[in-house]
Amino acid sequence: MSIPDIKSQAEQKMQQSVESFKHALTKIRTGRANPGLLDTVHVDYYGAMVPISQVANVALLDARTISVAPWEKGMGAKIEKAIRDSDLGLNPASQGDLIRVPMPAMTEERRKELTKVVRGEGEHAKVAIRNLRRDANDGVKKLVKEKLASEDDERRAHDEVQKFTDRFIAEVDKLVAGKEQDIMAV
Repeated sequence: MSIPDIKSQAEQKMQQSVESFKHALTKIRTGRANPGLLDTVHVDYYGAMVPISQVANVALLDARTISVAPWEKGMGAKIEKAIRDSDLGLNPASQGDLIRVPMPAMTEERRKELTKVVRGEGEHAKVAIRNLRRDANDGVKKLVKEKLASEDDERRAHDEVQKFTDRFIAEVDKLVAGKEQDIMAV
């Protein structure tokens, strides 16, 4: 493996860490409704556990209400039970074929807890990025040890890896600040 390969691989993995962090943030509930909130809820569909999005249309009715429209008549009760049994703290209500999932108002204490959770997730993402930086630097050192690269190449590679590490960590910090603002603003 060459130095450019090591750098590009590290950069791709760091980008994946940021994307994974963004996905984790969608699961952290603010007072605002988000259809992605129900992505983790699975419902029994003829013996198989499948995400709600595969058996119903999930959309927003307004800023604080998610609507779930099952594609089959008999699925409404199962979907409602799956949402109620999930650890999201949501209480769905049926309205004919449509299931309405209102977002409960958040207390100040709960908001502070959620900001701590967001910061913790952000720190996990930063640790993952730093570990990838370490792995890339170790790979470059190994090439220098095997005399496949010079020490000047090593220094340049370390500097470049550090630059995109800093860029991705700044992006994680920006995402954390944005999510905290969402949580506290509602």
